Amino acid sequence: MKRIQLAFRILSILLFGLPTLFAGSLMAQTNAPAAPAAATATLTVHVNGIRNATGKIHLALFRDSIAVDKRDLDIAPKTHSAAVVFEKIPQGTYAVYLIHDENMNGKLDMDEMGMPLEGYGMSNNPPRREGKPGFDETNFKVANPEVSIEINMIYWQ
Repeated sequence: MKRIQLAFRILSILLFGLPTLFAGSLMAQTNAPAAPAAATATLTVHVNGIRNATGKIHLALFRDSIAVDKRDLDIAPKTHSAAVVFEKIPQGTYAVYLIHDENMNGKLDMDEMGMPLEGYGMSNNPPRREGKPGFDETNFKVANPEVSIEINMIYWQ
């Protein structure tokens, strides 16, 4: 009897597709209450210490080490600063990486020794050193409805 039932299920899958196999479980789920909506937040990022108002700030927002948003920020000419607001993002663990693309070529320029010619910055403001800090050093929690961080630009030259 079990072999006949198994053969019937396999035949159902082949003839009618996977929905037939899961129809009973889907019907049972329709009466279940809806899951609560995930908590969201507003994240404000302030960028300070920009050496001039030339070019743009390219910013990448990461969640759990996966890029989820990229933005180009204008630089305030009087204060040499920039800011961006991310609204209705899911609460979680994030990191922000940015570069000051002074010549607008879309990348962080390096000299012949591999040292940055343009500015860069990261959340948690890790100290200036060779090599890029990992997500574990730059991540922060977004666990409240309003979160604000400051990033200070780093220039090697």
